[in-house]
Amino acid sequence: MKKIYFSLLLISLFFADGFGQQFEVSYSASVFDKSFTGHVLLYMSKANKEPKDGDVGEGFPCFSVSVKNIQPGQAITIDDRAISFPTALSDIERGEYYVQIVWDRNLGGHSIAASPGNLFNTTEKITITKDFKKVFKIVAKEMVAEYPDFKETQYVKVVEAPSALLTAFHGKEMAVNAAVILPKEYYTEPTRKFPVLFKIWGYIGNYHELSGNIEPSKQVASTAVIEVILDGNCALGHSVYANSDNNGPWSDALITEFIPVLEKKFRANGARLLTGHSSGGWSALWLQTQYPKVFDGCWASSPDYVDFRSFQKVNLYEDKNMFYDKEGSLRFGATVAGFIPWRYVKTGFQMENVVYRGEQVHSFDAVFSKKGSDGMPKRICNNSTGLIDTAVSAHWKNYDIALILRNNWASLKSELDDKVRISIGKQDNFNLHYSVNLLEKQMKELHSNFQFAYYPGDHFTVYTPDYEKDGNQFLEQKYVEWLAKSKTEKK
Repeated sequence: MKKIYFSLLLISLFFADGFGQQFEVSYSASVFDKSFTGHVLLYMSKANKEPKDGDVGEGFPCFSVSVKNIQPGQAITIDDRAISFPTALSDIERGEYYVQIVWDRNLGGHSIAASPGNLFNTTEKITITKDFKKVFKIVAKEMVAEYPDFKETQYVKVVEAPSALLTAFHGKEMAVNAAVILPKEYYTEPTRKFPVLFKIWGYIGNYHELSGNIEPSKQVASTAVIEVILDGNCALGHSVYANSDNNGPWSDALITEFIPVLEKKFRANGARLLTGHSSGGWSALWLQTQYPKVFDGCWASSPDYVDFRSFQKVNLYEDKNMFYDKEGSLRFGATVAGFIPWRYVKTGFQMENVVYRGEQVHSFDAVFSKKGSDGMPKRICNNSTGLIDTAVSAHWKNYDIALILRNNWASLKSELDDKVRISIGKQDNFNLHYSVNLLEKQMKELHSNFQFAYYPGDHFTVYTPDYEKDGNQFLEQKYVEWLAKSKTEKK
């Protein structure tokens, strides 16, 4: 019986290797003439002509393999042994597909598809049939271009602050960079000093987008400010400017290395305000609550999950599964109008098991989790079953803003109490408002003066002129209070 079983196993392996759907992929020496070690990803789509640029979490087929010391022109095989979504390569739906391969050199860009230095092919269209003997050969002849030099203008500058802290952590030269937008008064009133507004962009935002911009900074209500545009991009996603085991000491680098360079270069008066939307909103709230003496006011707009008792509506400390609720139904990862499913939590996690770095779910892991034995962040849940790893969720408590405030309010209250405003849409696509609701209830119980405001709209439509006006008025009031306190302290 054992001999029969072994023979059947050999036959099955032979057929899997010999007749499974296969891609043979390589890269040209004309685009990269060195050896490659890392991950190679295959992106496929029936509708998107640039499948590598698709929104991970939407559900298109993708596959990845890990290779070592591959030479230019040397082909590797992507087949049923690859890490796959939604199924093994041979089992995907037959039909026509747009196909792209990306060789991920992982040089620091947060998105594999758009990371400068990565190798890829221009889109090819193929037809998948039942002919498993068909081998598709694809050669990467393109490289994602480096960002062009930042073009400074009268009002828009760039600050690149070398970071000894991040350099030591990563073992390569690192810096904290940002675009700086000056107010028109910076030139019309050459001796005047200004408050600084740190504006942290959300996931995929990039300060390079301001290169060549000629517009001065907008006033915060009626106050002229120096705007500092931070984007948080790093190799594992969005750093959210938090110190972490995987991304490194981003908070320390920002506060001890970047801010001194910034304030030496520009006429800042010492007032520091924070704002941001989405991941930028979480970043702003994190910095304000962790460093209440450094920053003087925070408007967090639609922040990522501020209370881990509702992380994508999952209580990370009590629930057992990220993918399924207690009734066994799939959890919504994103919705339209709060109830029409846009994507499922399961899809996001399982796609990111293939697209292994830089995407939203694993970006959370990179900030909140310990580093695993493989050098990658430990995952909050099993990518196949959705079961939550309680050891990992225990470590996430170090970044649960609500929990930190609850446990430390007595010591934080005097420096923090009046400095926070959180606003959000009533139908946030990513269920972020449920987490904000929990934090508001908690802060009321603690008799805090935190401001909470809810507006019509979702994550993308909430940012109306009235929404922005209310947030800016709060920030201006914090600046007025800072001015009054500064005058009192000088007496």
